[in-house]
Amino acid sequence: MDNKAAPKKRRKKSKNYFTSETEQYIVKYNNSTDIEYRNKIFTEHIYYPFYKLAENIIHTFKFYYTDTDTIEDLKYEIITMLHESKMNKFDPSVGAKAYSYFGTIVKRWLINYNNKNYKKLKRIGSFDDLEESYDADEMQEPTSADQITLSQFIDLWVEDVYYGLDQMFTKDRDKQIADAILVVFKTRRDLEIFKKKALYIYIREMTDCETPHLTKVISALKANFYEKYSEYTETREVLIS
Repeated sequence: MDNKAAPKKRRKKSKNYFTSETEQYIVKYNNSTDIEYRNKIFTEHIYYPFYKLAENIIHTFKFYYTDTDTIEDLKYEIITMLHESKMNKFDPSVGAKAYSYFGTIVKRWLINYNNKNYKKLKRIGSFDDLEESYDADEMQEPTSADQITLSQFIDLWVEDVYYGLDQMFTKDRDKQIADAILVVFKTRRDLEIFKKKALYIYIREMTDCETPHLTKVISALKANFYEKYSEYTETREVLIS
């Protein structure tokens, strides 16, 4: 008889790299004066969320004008900036979520940083060194307009909304409806119907909700989408001005 234990199944890693648990550890870090404990918390629970946050924002908004040797070096600069000068300023009592708070800081920092380096490189008159310094597997070459497509933006927006769903909607019913709408956005390439009325019926069947409730959630998501897209557009205008 084989007494070998069955191999343990590897638990699938969550795509949600910056969770409410991350925020709790940031608070614990700020409330502690024990250097060893703080280092352990940062290394095990905060470093990776900061790393992924920096990575996603860099590639989402194509913040590729940098005076570092690689994009990896730029990520480490951002992590260092957050760790040394921003973490201690986070206060959950004011209502801001850690993901949104630090995401806003990173975007503002990168706008200023990239705008400065873009003008420097433009003054030199050549981007050849910049383009050759990055591994092709790490980043895609910017398009002539240096912008992501609307479809790519929608995918990124859906992910962003998922992270802030609890903050955007307080009622479970509204969250359920919003989740169904986001599923439609995620699977839009496979849908055969695009008429507004048909989509309303489709979502109502998924959630068993009344039309007024559905309209209310759609309006909130629509306002959020235009706000985020406007923010993205303004960011690109700053970088190419």
